[in-house]
Amino acid sequence: MHIVDNTMFWAPASGGVKTYLLAKHAWLASQPDIRHSLVVPGAVNHCADTLCTVPAPPLPFGHGYRFPLRLAPWERQLVDLAPDIIEAGDPYRPAWAALRAGQQLQVPVIGFYHSDLPRLVGARAGHWTNGWLDAYVQRLYSRFDRVLAPSRVMADKLSTLGLRHVQVQPLGVDTARFHPSRKDPAWRRELGLQDSVRLLIFAGRGAREKNLPLLLQTMQQLGKGYHLHLAGSHLPHRLPDNVSRSRGFLSPEEVARRLASSDALVHAGDRETFGLVVLEAMASGLPVVGMRAGAVAELVVPGTGLLAAPLCAESLANTIRALFADGWREMGRLAQRHVEAHYTWEQVLPRLLFHYRELNGLTTEDVPRGASSG
Repeated sequence: MHIVDNTMFWAPASGGVKTYLLAKHAWLASQPDIRHSLVVPGAVNHCADTLCTVPAPPLPFGHGYRFPLRLAPWERQLVDLAPDIIEAGDPYRPAWAALRAGQQLQVPVIGFYHSDLPRLVGARAGHWTNGWLDAYVQRLYSRFDRVLAPSRVMADKLSTLGLRHVQVQPLGVDTARFHPSRKDPAWRRELGLQDSVRLLIFAGRGAREKNLPLLLQTMQQLGKGYHLHLAGSHLPHRLPDNVSRSRGFLSPEEVARRLASSDALVHAGDRETFGLVVLEAMASGLPVVGMRAGAVAELVVPGTGLLAAPLCAESLANTIRALFADGWREMGRLAQRHVEAHYTWEQVLPRLLFHYRELNGLTTEDVPRGASSG
């Protein structure tokens, strides 16, 4: 079976979707009778081994992302690859090209709802856009043979739009890379912190939906006994005295070191469709303080962290204080065990293969043991 992933969410420093695609690609390479290809935007039309790029102009201030304008080159590339199934990983023009190619080839097409388009656009352009964006999402995703959502909150939203064939397909984490053994005592010394200071970390891009200004307000309320490190790219430069930042893009190995060397992850985003960095922190042995909103609230199960009221710096500061008042180290240990029990790539990807096989008419006997429909 030849599987092709098609998405514009691909850039040098892109986040969870690229992590998912690379992990899936590596895992599928170990599966018998499976071939996997990726079609992503690039500067030129080019195919090398299993990665094909289709020309697309760069987005201004888009952090390396490119936005495809024409359907035809994407459709031709997909048809030339002649897959048995196509997965569309964004809600933009490549998704429509995937549907057209699927019609030509008479193969199933899956839409993976990685990005909550109405909420992201609404946060920038105003919530007056939500009505027609919901209609757009319904029009696009109703055409797919199956729709996958990374969290229950996203699956429920799609169902309220009248979409059928929606199923939850969580993402996973590399528990060998993100592990407490990556802890480096030198990290505190690099930051100039005493052992008594509670070291918080945020990891990710400084996108608007991450609500970093709220984190900075929270740190001003917490004061000297707490320090927040921002690890990632496109981060703010004007910071309170108890906040530090990395200088640009970090390798996954360096992110893993900084996570494991911190005391807790703090995440102020209230629009996450999944929140992969939350799993990476939990796998690293960290408790999580997040918002009682979006998919983060699904990942931070009781005993693995605490949740604050959305978009409230005072609530977030009080929740951080409550975390360190009692039992935070045990929460970190429970968080690691929870991820290892439910969210390794080896556990979640067989469920994805189930969808592919089922849509291609294969029987459940052909599905690897332990796979389910999610």
